[in-house]
Amino acid sequence: MNNFGLNIWANKNFIIEDGEVRLNYKSMPSLLEITSKIRSNDVKGPIILRFPHLVKRQIKTLYNYFDKAIEENNYQGSFNAVFPLKVNQFPAVVEAVTSQGAKYNYGLEAGSKAELILAMAKTPDGTNITVNGFKDEEMLTLSFIAAQSGQNITVTIEGLNELETIINVASKCSLKVPNIGIRVRLHSAGSGIWAKSGGMDAKFGLTSTEIIEAVKLLKDANLLDKLRMIHFHIGSQMADIAPLKKALREAGNIYAELKKMGADSLSSINIGGGLAVEYDQHEKAHARNYSIDEFSSSVVFLLGEIMNAKGVEHPDIFTESGRFIVASHAVLITPVLELFSQDYHEKLLNFKETNPPLIEELRELNRLLNNANCIEYLHDALDHMESLFTLFDLGYIDLQDRSNAEILVHNIIKKALYLKSANPTNELEQLQTQLQERYLINASIFQSLPDYWGLGQHFPVMPIHHLNTTPLRAASLWDITCDSDGEIGFNPEKPLYLHDVNIDEDDYFLGFFNVGAYQETLGMNHNLFTHPNEYTVEISDTGYEIKNAVESKNILEILNSIGYDTQKIVNKLKSDLEKSTFITKKEKSDTLTKLETFLSQNGYLRTTN
Repeated sequence: MNNFGLNIWANKNFIIEDGEVRLNYKSMPSLLEITSKIRSNDVKGPIILRFPHLVKRQIKTLYNYFDKAIEENNYQGSFNAVFPLKVNQFPAVVEAVTSQGAKYNYGLEAGSKAELILAMAKTPDGTNITVNGFKDEEMLTLSFIAAQSGQNITVTIEGLNELETIINVASKCSLKVPNIGIRVRLHSAGSGIWAKSGGMDAKFGLTSTEIIEAVKLLKDANLLDKLRMIHFHIGSQMADIAPLKKALREAGNIYAELKKMGADSLSSINIGGGLAVEYDQHEKAHARNYSIDEFSSSVVFLLGEIMNAKGVEHPDIFTESGRFIVASHAVLITPVLELFSQDYHEKLLNFKETNPPLIEELRELNRLLNNANCIEYLHDALDHMESLFTLFDLGYIDLQDRSNAEILVHNIIKKALYLKSANPTNELEQLQTQLQERYLINASIFQSLPDYWGLGQHFPVMPIHHLNTTPLRAASLWDITCDSDGEIGFNPEKPLYLHDVNIDEDDYFLGFFNVGAYQETLGMNHNLFTHPNEYTVEISDTGYEIKNAVESKNILEILNSIGYDTQKIVNKLKSDLEKSTFITKKEKSDTLTKLETFLSQNGYLRTTN
């Protein structure tokens, strides 16, 4: 995995050149260059970099492939898409989605009152708004207000009670009635972690009996002309195309039957989200078994085939694949603060005038190790190490001797790994796994990668520089929270190897990729670590511009956000300092200045990195 799986997950968005990760777009700046420029302004801790051109690329790709499939299959309906705000509601993301998607009439989907207000305010004129999730009378009335305001809005009902509320609101007011959709509860289930979104036990949707009853209710209320959409969803991040095909046949036939029952205004099928993103960076494990080409072709072909067989006009097709649109646009960059085996550096060796014979032999093995003898010398070193541990337990050597032995053997193993990196033996590979390095990253997994902690969802991770040398250290990543779950452990089945860097002398930055979907909105303030600083990077033919800087909350802001009276906290800290009798008046003033500085910063560690 010398290129960290770029050929698998990066979709040609990033490339390695001159030992650094670069954007494969226009002037092709490196992530290190962008990161260094931001950090030159005394920015510490992790940062989020947003690349709006990647949002544009994904929107364009989605529409182009569906338009291609429509043309190839002589399909008579149109393709439409909306972005589910639940995937990422951050302002810079919504701005990128709406601005880059305006050309394609790309709309928004809301699943709560706040999201609906956001959709009403941010959706470009004429584009679609869909409303999903459970709703009360207030939320449904908001949908009426949106329709009255000229929004092209469709409310998907999740149960008969919601439909009854719509009918009730329509009878009480003169506001325009929004378009109505019905979420159908399919027998078909999805695949992957989120498969429970589909199937008969799914949280949302109407059964066949309820669908028939819904049509009757709409007829009786003279609102059947408002029924425009059938909606289904079989799960986010669909790993397998087969369940989708099965669901399409089921939903397509439901649509056709409803048309035959007199639902003449019914004109669209919304297949929900689920278009998977490739998160894996290993050849033997892929997140999906289909391409966007196969996905779009399957949807268009199957729906066309069903409608042709039933003698029904082809419906317009809607999707809500938000993960596919925004996952790739955001990169989390975090500094490595410490390598926990730094105490094995040769500079820490401290020999005596007279050392135990086995220590002297280890010194010779370390000095004379080369490609020809490294396996033999490695075996000798490991044997000596066991003997020295026994001598220590028996009291024949002291702690300094043991320390020297550990450092020497550790370095002999590392040198052997480098010497045989092109053709490692099974023994060396096992040693490589055993000789794990713990990399302390200045970030919180709970805040920035909650799906890893909660669901075991892996994300592509790689250094953004030092890539002109081969990484050989089996790596576990530890975050700075005081929680043992804040770790991405080494997995021999999907190994991550990083570089052996002297952090005291060199920066070492890791990039976590495809983190633009869900991670930010699901991130939690565990240990009161807040959302990282974020920056939008717009790339041109001649350079790049860093825009829309959003600073993370400082310590006082995050305390205030969870309900503390921060003014009382500040007053208490100042009062305690003023009452101190151990320092001079000037020292009190200087200390107070330091305290105010600390309170105005975020909670991430501030080191030389």
